[in-house]
Amino acid sequence: MVRAAKQYGTAWEGAGLPDAPSAPESLKEAGLSVGFLNDMILRSLYTAGGMLGLDLSRLLCLPFKVIEESLRFLKDEKCLEIAGGDLIGRISYRFNLTELGRRRAQDAMKLCAYVGPAPVPLEDYIEQTYRQAVTGINCAPDMLRSTFGHLVLTEDLFNAIGPAIVSGRSVFIYGPPGNGKTSIARAIGDFMTNSGGAVYVPYAFLAENSIITVYDQAVHQITEEADKGRMEDNEATIRRLLNTGTVDARWVHVRRPVVVTGGELNLEMLDLRFNVEANFYQAPLHVKANGGVFLIDDFGRQLCSPKELLNRWILPLEDRHDFLTVSSGKKFEVPFEQLTIFSTNLDPKDLVDDAFLRRIRHKVGIQAPTREVYTRIFNAVTKRLGLNPCPEAVDFLYERYYNTNRCPRASDCRDLLEIVQSICRYRKEPVHLTRDLIAEAAASFICEF
Repeated sequence: MVRAAKQYGTAWEGAGLPDAPSAPESLKEAGLSVGFLNDMILRSLYTAGGMLGLDLSRLLCLPFKVIEESLRFLKDEKCLEIAGGDLIGRISYRFNLTELGRRRAQDAMKLCAYVGPAPVPLEDYIEQTYRQAVTGINCAPDMLRSTFGHLVLTEDLFNAIGPAIVSGRSVFIYGPPGNGKTSIARAIGDFMTNSGGAVYVPYAFLAENSIITVYDQAVHQITEEADKGRMEDNEATIRRLLNTGTVDARWVHVRRPVVVTGGELNLEMLDLRFNVEANFYQAPLHVKANGGVFLIDDFGRQLCSPKELLNRWILPLEDRHDFLTVSSGKKFEVPFEQLTIFSTNLDPKDLVDDAFLRRIRHKVGIQAPTREVYTRIFNAVTKRLGLNPCPEAVDFLYERYYNTNRCPRASDCRDLLEIVQSICRYRKEPVHLTRDLIAEAAASFICEF
């Protein structure tokens, strides 16, 4: 039975690192039917042209004793033939398809061409996701400062970010452009990835008789421990596949994911993506972000209207779960369990209404820097780029621009000093900073109409 977020959230909030999913002892514990596993084996052998029991078990990420029953059934049905073997037993046998087996494999490929790790049941995915909720992350000021050390923040702003991370709910970051909204949001993601612990995500899960893939190399960063496990030798693999008292290999141990999307986001990207040729689905972005951060940058500049996006998210933000639909029209429930960050330089009043803002737990306004903060940022970038200190450069910028017709932006420091660097390199001069060089860079960078 599919369980709602409310049944899990309070019990496991703050519980720390999640327990690893245990390897199944039987096909029933794996949550798969004999017919489903038979088809997966047939497709795997059809694609590979024959495999050792060891390699088949490793490909399906199931202990050999779990797939052994299906192999025996397919052999009795004259779909498989066995070639070779040694003292290790059936795990060392080579399994090949017979002519009948190839025909059945072709039929199975027409229904679904997925070949790879066996999916986990939807119920197991839901349970594990709530066990490793973002609300369980340990976050304290000293831990956070190391991740945000490269940014110049006021104490008030820094103290507003910490509770937002601890809540694991949603954050609305707003303010004029060029003042670090995206940098702060990405720093939150870095903290979650590097200090938030690791989580387990499945290669795929099974819902409404459909396979939905979740693990994505572009999103999920495998932990060092899991990476070492992939490098084990055949002897270690055999021991693991014969012994089921280990971690379920259908799950990947990854750092908390960070999914970043911007102006390219549209409503279709929040639904299941169907592979027409292979007949299976890929999970949408927010499902891949479960257990981590989902950052919507440049909110309000998407291909669809802000109102359409907000209507799509308003209930998931409130209830902590979402509904996805397969091609048959059937819906199923999945967790919406991530720290969702909206970042925009547009006026919030023009984007969202009170009903939506009420569902956003934390609102963080980032305004233009004061001169003191601007100077600290300018000096930090100067040092990072290997330039000499030059207080006269900041004096010029305020006299010429910021005290008259331009609001200071934190990003100006980086942009102007990189232009100074380019000017020096072009002239074959040592990279240095003067009032005249910053004036030249500003004339090139700052548009005046």
